[in-house]
Formats: sequence, C-alpha cells, structure tokens
Amino acid sequence: MTISTVRFLLNNDVVTIENIDPNLTVLQYLREERFNSGTKEGCSSGDCGACTVVIAELTKDNQTLDYKSINACISFVGSLHGKQLITVEHLKQGAKLHHVQQSMVDNHGSQCGYCTPGFVMSSFALHKQNNKPNRTEVLEALAGNLCRCTGYRSIIDAAMASSEHCEADSFAEHYSQTVQQLNEFKTLPSAALSNARHHYFAPKTVVELAEKLLKNPSATLVAGATDLALTVTQNLATIEDLVYLGDVAELNMIENTAEEFIIGSAVPYSQFTPMLHKEYHELGEMIERIGSRQIRNNGTLGGNIGNASPIGDMPPALIALGAEMTLQCGDSERKIAVEDFFVDYKKTLLNPSEFIKNIYIPKSAPDKVLKVYKISKRIDDDISAVLAAFNIELKDNIVTNVRIAFGGMAGIPMRAKQCEAALLNKTLNGESITAAQSALALDFKPMSDVRASDKYRMKVAQNLIQKCYLELQSKQIETRVVNYA
Repeated sequence: MTISTVRFLLNNDVVTIENIDPNLTVLQYLREERFNSGTKEGCSSGDCGACTVVIAELTKDNQTLDYKSINACISFVGSLHGKQLITVEHLKQGAKLHHVQQSMVDNHGSQCGYCTPGFVMSSFALHKQNNKPNRTEVLEALAGNLCRCTGYRSIIDAAMASSEHCEADSFAEHYSQTVQQLNEFKTLPSAALSNARHHYFAPKTVVELAEKLLKNPSATLVAGATDLALTVTQNLATIEDLVYLGDVAELNMIENTAEEFIIGSAVPYSQFTPMLHKEYHELGEMIERIGSRQIRNNGTLGGNIGNASPIGDMPPALIALGAEMTLQCGDSERKIAVEDFFVDYKKTLLNPSEFIKNIYIPKSAPDKVLKVYKISKRIDDDISAVLAAFNIELKDNIVTNVRIAFGGMAGIPMRAKQCEAALLNKTLNGESITAAQSALALDFKPMSDVRASDKYRMKVAQNLIQKCYLELQSKQIETRVVNYA
C-alpha cells in the first residue's frame, strides 16, 4: 500500500504535500512554495553551503534524534518524508536569537550576510551533537560552507562558543513530541508523490523495491542525490520516475563481523566512516575529503559505486581491498567483486531491474597495509584528478601480495595489474619501484580533461608509487600536505 503524499515536520509543524513535481528540490520547496527565503541559493550543486538546512531523524532505538546538516539545493523534496526539516527562520524564540545566531553577532561573524544562514545551520547541527566542540570539530562541520567576505576566523570563533549552559531551544522543548511524531510517521505506508508527468516512490522494504523495479525497469534510483540532483539543477533535466532508496530498511543496515564489514548500499558516509576509519586510517581520512559534512550526511556508498564515475573516490580503495557486492533482481541475488562491476565508461554489470543491495569490505590482516592517496586541486570538498589505493603485504621486505587500483586513469576505476606484477615477490626497493613505475604506462593511457592532462595524470600516478614506497620504508617521513599546512 502507498500514499500519494509526503508527510514531515517543518520545524515543529506537521506538513503534508501532494500533487507536486518530485524533481523539486528542498531549496525550491522552501523558497517557492513556503516563501521561506532565509535558506539561500548559491551554487545549486552542493558546494557553497548557503542552502544548508538541518534534518532530524530517529536513531536505531527510535527514542533519540540524530541532527544532520544537508544541502537543500540537491535534496529532492520527497526525501523529507518521515523526517523533521529545520530552517534558519525558526531558530530564534520570539525576539530572542538562538545561541548559534547570537554567537555570530557577538563574534562579528557576518558582513554581507548571504552565507550566514548556512553557517548558522551547520553550527546548529554541530551543537545539537556536541555542545562544546573543539576547533578540529568546528572546522570539519563548517568545511562545506563558503564565505567570500567575512573571513573565517570570526565564524570559527562563533561556532566554537560553548552552548553547554545555554537555555533549551524550542527543539529541545519539543523533543519528546518530535520523537513521538516521527515514530507515528514510521507507521505510515510507503510514500509516493506525483504530478501529471513525474512520479516518486519510496519503498520501505527490499521486496517492495524489487517489485517496483520489475514493473518499471527504467526507473531512476536515488539515495543521497548528491550527484543525481545535479542533472536537474545544473543540466535542467527532468526525471520521470524516481525510486528513493533511503527508506528501504535492508539497504540501511550495517554488519560488523569478525572478517568483514557489510554495508547497505543506502547507508550514508557519515554513518559508516568512523568504523572504516578505525580499521583503515588512511581510508577514513580520504572519506573525510569526499565532499563536505553536508554531502557525506546524504551521499551513500552504493551511490558512489553505482554512479560508475571513473573518478569516484571509493571504488579504487574497494578494488584494492578485494571488496565484493551483492546485486539483486526480483528475489534473485548474485555476489560479484567490485572490480568486475565496471565494464566501460558509465557502464556496469547491472541488468535491468537489478540494484546494489550491499557491499562487503574485508577487514585488515597482519603484514598488510592500505595506502590511499587523493590528488585534487584543494584538500577538501573537491573531485579527484587521480586516486590511488595500494594494498600491500610485506614479509621481510618482500612483496608477497599486492593489489593496486587507480581512479581517474581510465574510463573506469581499475587495477594496475602490470604494476602489481612488477612488484609481486620482489624486494621492495628502488629498483622494483622504478620497474613498477614503468609498468604503469602499460596499464593506463589516461585522458586529458579540465582537471588534469594525460601527462600529468601519468606522472602523478607514478610519483604516488614512489610516495607509497617512501612511507612504507620510514614512518618518520612526512609526505602529506596536511603535515605542512
């Protein structure tokens, strides 16, 4: 059973929407349908943070709320179903500013003010999770917000101001009512939304999802929409039939076994990153450079793989680790290696009506080390020119096992098998590294584009082999840009 409406809390009020184009973004809905202009439109691509709003969702225990910042400009309105949407207009109580707003005033954190609502909402989300954040936590929370005129020092000072002893805001006062209301939303049937031409469906189970795709194999799957929404906001496309994966229970599960992590394809980065960071430190650091906090709160692992971009950040690391994935069509499942999923540029092994169910990531093993390098024009919130992942097993400085994968070097993310062969069963030294660098030219013929030339890509990829060698030889050698920033 479905309902042809989407129901959610807008601040503390229950809102029901129907007969609306599901291609509408949350930003457009707020500004054009609700006339709430506090949320600003900047880039419409999830880069500047001017559109930042906060979503509150029930945690697994259904008794507490998780507050997270997202980009309203690249979130479709249907994804609000069953959640609480909090906007900047409703932070203050009467004439009294909310703590995070007052702190911006006290620290002179605004000049033109255009970016200020987004910074305020990012700070609000942070303080809902941590009422006394340190500088590192503040910088990470604000990394997705761009200011062109104020300067960041005063904004950072404002966000660092403790809210530990501040009086409760309206959302704290309504906390129990919000929890109750969101639990009531969970009892509703799967949501749907449509206008005369475009349709949206949000299944709650894998069975519902599989049945929907069998009936409509041409439907477009959407989870975080952090890439898909750009086709609407930047390319002015319209999507006829959207199927939202964020409500599918089985796709939002995480299992942590003795041998591996099993991550549902619709689990956002922010939920599984701490777990992977603990197991693979460099992989965790790389994930924290994928977009911003707002992007990682919505973006999913399944989306990054299914997008099949040659410069997707996670596939090279997953390939190097020998990760696998489950694909499902109807009630049939098949398990494949992530490296086999990619066929050609933007082409994958997915059959009609098939979808990614989950991803299996092996845990670390003795004598093995994972090195991950992302090359981009800026340290945070940027697309890779090259991404390299090295999974190397060393015994007495002999390479006994090695898997090397690159993104940005071909039409698909793929292994460097000639490079691997040049290292396997060899002593890890200058001679074998030089051979591996030469072999890389046999593995790839990179292309030139706006981010990098073919010659640059090859040279930097070869240099990363040398960088990996230097780091493996001595942990005292600091080669990362963050060591000197």
